[in-house]
Amino acid sequence: MNTIKEKLSSIPQKLVTLTPTPFHKLENISKLTGCNIYIKRDDLTGFALSGNKTRKFDFLIADAINQGCDTLIGIGANQSNFCRIAAGVGAMYGLDAHLILSGKKPEIPTGNLRVDHLLDAKIHHIETTDSTERMNHAIFIRDQLLTEGKKVYFMPPGGSTKVGTFGYAQGFGELLEDAEKENIKIDKIFHASSSAGTQAGLNLGQAMSGWEGEIHGISVDTPQDQLIEDVYKLASAAGEDLDVKIDKSKIFTDDSYVGEGYAKRTEGCIEAVNLFAKMEGIFLDYVYTGKGAAGLLDYCGRGKIKPNENIVFLHTGGNIELFE
Repeated sequence: MNTIKEKLSSIPQKLVTLTPTPFHKLENISKLTGCNIYIKRDDLTGFALSGNKTRKFDFLIADAINQGCDTLIGIGANQSNFCRIAAGVGAMYGLDAHLILSGKKPEIPTGNLRVDHLLDAKIHHIETTDSTERMNHAIFIRDQLLTEGKKVYFMPPGGSTKVGTFGYAQGFGELLEDAEKENIKIDKIFHASSSAGTQAGLNLGQAMSGWEGEIHGISVDTPQDQLIEDVYKLASAAGEDLDVKIDKSKIFTDDSYVGEGYAKRTEGCIEAVNLFAKMEGIFLDYVYTGKGAAGLLDYCGRGKIKPNENIVFLHTGGNIELFE
């Protein structure tokens, strides 16, 4: 833990996330599954309706300001949690936020989009599901802004960059502190994984601390092998700045719960959302955390988790999607 704090102290940061986030046992779900399941409530990070992206912005916004940028570019789907936080951070620190969003412009903005408008983000809708086409449009907007004399901080989907990766290395250190306070040994961590940034940060924190458990990224869209490569690449890039090496064999992903694709509901996802709400008063979403929890519950049901193991479900937020 101290090693993580010490190593990250050299990386510029700004305060976005309100920490520590709550950590507690899911008593009812633990009884139901026969497994010891705890939860890390990063749906309560305390900024712009919360979620895991705030931890990334602890480092991303510091990097943008240090580079003298006056404009942020975020990329995502219409209901992007990352773009919501980008809009909030931009407003807080006085930077323009341009959001390139895939999906038809709705007559009435709801969920994340409503918040984006409230924060005066400049929204560029592009009616496509093709990620390459969306990226090309984002680059076009960036180049336009550069010709206007703007200093642009360009971020890929999810803020999954080397700098953003530091956020969940720091979050991992906080999780180890939670376990120490509760006097428990964490054996496995489960979370929804997509653009690889959160999982890369967790694996970086694991390498920095020497923690011997397993981090399981339940994919919500990306094929398993590709997600492993994405996590390894990001974690390794961040690790180079800290003189930390990543062991690829310790990166675990599972694409069994994707269903028909990104944001496509599955039966297990729906059941998990209902279960967490009714048994624990905790709200998940149908895009990310619902699928992550579905994977965790299935692992419990199939005996892939031992009764004496302590499991942590990292709630990465996104429940504003319920109001889409």
